[in-house]
Amino acid sequence: MDPKGKYGRTGDIELPSRKWPSAKITKAPVWCSVDLRDGNQALINPMGIQTKLDFFDLLVKIGFKEIEIGFPSASDTEYDFTRRLIEENHIPSDVTIQVLCQSREHLIKKTLEAIKGAPSVIFHMYTSTSPAQRNYTFGKSKEEIKKIAVDSIKMLKSLLNDDQKKSIRLEYSPESFSQTEIDYAVEICEAVKETWGTSADNKLIFNLPTTVECYTPNVYADAVEYFCSHISQRENLIISTHCHNDRGTGVASCELSLLAGADRVEGCLFGNGERTGNLDIVNVALNMFAQGIDPQLDFTNIQNIADEFCRFTGMEIFPRTPYAGELVFTSFSGSHQDAVRKGMNARKKKAENALWDVPYLLIDPHDIGREYEGIIRINSQSGKGGAAYILEQEYGLILPKAMHPALGAILKKAADRAQRELKKEEIYSIFEKQWFAKKDNLQILDLAETHVESKQDEINRETALCRAVIMWKGEKFSIGDKGNGPLDAFANALSSTPAPKFSVTAFHEHSIGAGNNTSAVAYVELTLEDGRKVWGAGKSTNVGRAGIDAIVSALNQV
Repeated sequence: MDPKGKYGRTGDIELPSRKWPSAKITKAPVWCSVDLRDGNQALINPMGIQTKLDFFDLLVKIGFKEIEIGFPSASDTEYDFTRRLIEENHIPSDVTIQVLCQSREHLIKKTLEAIKGAPSVIFHMYTSTSPAQRNYTFGKSKEEIKKIAVDSIKMLKSLLNDDQKKSIRLEYSPESFSQTEIDYAVEICEAVKETWGTSADNKLIFNLPTTVECYTPNVYADAVEYFCSHISQRENLIISTHCHNDRGTGVASCELSLLAGADRVEGCLFGNGERTGNLDIVNVALNMFAQGIDPQLDFTNIQNIADEFCRFTGMEIFPRTPYAGELVFTSFSGSHQDAVRKGMNARKKKAENALWDVPYLLIDPHDIGREYEGIIRINSQSGKGGAAYILEQEYGLILPKAMHPALGAILKKAADRAQRELKKEEIYSIFEKQWFAKKDNLQILDLAETHVESKQDEINRETALCRAVIMWKGEKFSIGDKGNGPLDAFANALSSTPAPKFSVTAFHEHSIGAGNNTSAVAYVELTLEDGRKVWGAGKSTNVGRAGIDAIVSALNQV
């Protein structure tokens, strides 16, 4: 793929004495959730008021102290949601709500009306500052765009009453910061700061968004460090980041920006947001936790948070999503499973807070409410391996890997019909009905086996004789034949019936249970004359009968 000049490198930042590469993240930033605004506007079906109220309560429970709740002047839904938050006392005394507003007088007035009575509010205003926005969207010069920003701040100040002057803080974003000339971004923020004012007791927030993530993470870090070192009164400012994920490096950009001096992070749970999403706050917070830093957010029950997020948004969480995905603490590779098992066994001999060093597991799943065993859940979107894992961990059924697709197809249909997650008991019941108990085509009415030993070429050989009465699609047949074992003899005997001709191309067997309750479970793959492959499973206290039942099971899938 030749860009042919259509694409080029986003400008570098001249910062020869950059300090961020040797910096360390030692504490949590100020977190601001934008799930209810930026995240909500990216949903196919935006949330209703009650859902947003429930989501707000979840964010508070997690520990967010700053929450952007929406665009109150944009619609009645947004306005009414804001009023209900305030009037129904959803906002704890230590939580600040954040509202977004464009620089128009009637919108500012509407927003101020919406937040009346809120004890602490961040009023978020923005101006698009990049060359493309200046040229194409507004058709204005740098000076004209700066004037729009300054006039909007003056307008807001002029509309505040005495109480609002005490309860409202300002956040300003040079929107498209990542595509704006860095010196101009500093210049327009200086003008905003001069107009609004800032102090140690009422710090102004400058939010530096990668509205479109075009920088590599190191260049974004350079831009943040450049801004922090060139803006005046840095000690009276809060530098905030708002990373998107267009390049797939939103988390890296955020982490490097913290090294570069940022104090605050805006993002969404699990990376929800426009296009490829906003920064995944869960990811960054738990990365800190994995480095021994308290993130000041409570993800000790990550599964519940994930379930609630999916319910509120209608979104799904990819199974490989860091920390929260259904498969992130599960290994299907035999070598991985063996290493994890050995690591976990070794850990049992150590102190509870001993340094975590279990192979393949970055953190202890228990710390976020997960388990190494039993963490996979099945719905219509779940993979075939997850269902097989549940059957193995919960019921001792070790399905051959090649059988997993057949299992997955059956469970997917069941989940589609149920329109909800399948419980582990339901998964086993479906498997049992499909493979152990299904008798649509073939039934054994009577079966007898005889084992005969003979000596051939000085070697003792065993031959199995099989006699059976079967029912094939409602018609009864008496059959019999011999083979090198019960399964082979039964398969040979079936060749005299109208049942499809087949060959056994895979056979697996294992025991299940213990003591007097031990049974054999067999799995067979049959290849039919037309090339189709079908799997069957049988369970019996008799080893030979388990294999025969597996053949019956397979033919009942035809």
